Amino acid sequence: MLHDRVLVRTDIPEGERRSTGGIVIPATAAVGRRLSWAEVVAVGQSVRTVETGDRVLYDPEDRAEVEVRGVAYVLMRERDLHAVAADRFQGSEDSTGLYL
Repeated sequence: MLHDRVLVRTDIPEGERRSTGGIVIPATAAVGRRLSWAEVVAVGQSVRTVETGDRVLYDPEDRAEVEVRGVAYVLMRERDLHAVAADRFQGSEDSTGLYL
């Protein structure tokens, strides 16, 4: 990884999904702008706030997909991340576990 790039693996595969009530939502359903969570797989040497294994919130519309050994990943800049969820933030006072 170079510079401020972050490589993430998405949590939910593209396609239809299921609501908490059990309703199947088809992939063709129109949904408003929605952010997605992903797990960080690799980071560049200039990344300051994210580490491998963190969960990050990002906009799936602003992404560049790459396939490595048959697995699909998303490549983005650190500045394109909206939030970081990591255990290392849990210990601080008044912490929600998210770095926004």
